[in-house]
Amino acid sequence: MVTRAESAAATRRALLDAAAELLDLGGPEAVTLREVGARAGVSRGAPYRHFAGKDSLLTAVAGEGWERIGDQVRALRADPALSATEKLSGALRALTGVGRAQPHLYQLLSMRRGDRPEGLGDGIERVRRQLCGPEGDPEAAAREAGRFQEEFLAVVTGLVGEPNAQRYGALLLAGAHGVAGMELNGHLGADAWHTTADELVDTLVRMVADAREAA
Repeated sequence: MVTRAESAAATRRALLDAAAELLDLGGPEAVTLREVGARAGVSRGAPYRHFAGKDSLLTAVAGEGWERIGDQVRALRADPALSATEKLSGALRALTGVGRAQPHLYQLLSMRRGDRPEGLGDGIERVRRQLCGPEGDPEAAAREAGRFQEEFLAVVTGLVGEPNAQRYGALLLAGAHGVAGMELNGHLGADAWHTTADELVDTLVRMVADAREAA
């Protein structure tokens, strides 16, 4: 027999999957609790029992997005068959790959903290998010983004050493976000620059590796 907790967890999973699908198809504007509930095949009131509103739902989707990227980077870091440069290239490609495959999710992840859904609204909206509980917890997405950063810095440390990890890590992320943004906006065409996003990522890693060896 399925317990109430198991049923609630299954409903929440269906809602998050439906929200992620709608986000991929039409961006944040396509994500409404009514459409999410219909796509998930649940009752009309079910989404409102799990999420305070659209903002808390998108926050949860963003949190899971960062969780997946963090897991990928952690797996790369733990793979003994990969060199330090291969791990770093893979970590950066995990990020740029989201921009290529899921551009709307990438834009959601790339927003500044104050511009993300969890940073919007006040008064009653804040109360609703608090009443929503862990599912609408704005800190969940921030924690997963922080975990990704920790995993990424560990990979960078493996190549450049701890004293230089933050400086080179910030440089690499800035470069990767720039590459992803150019590709996303159609400004990285082969006719214009005669290169690809993956080639640029590998070039970034080689430049950092060479700078480390020359230091």
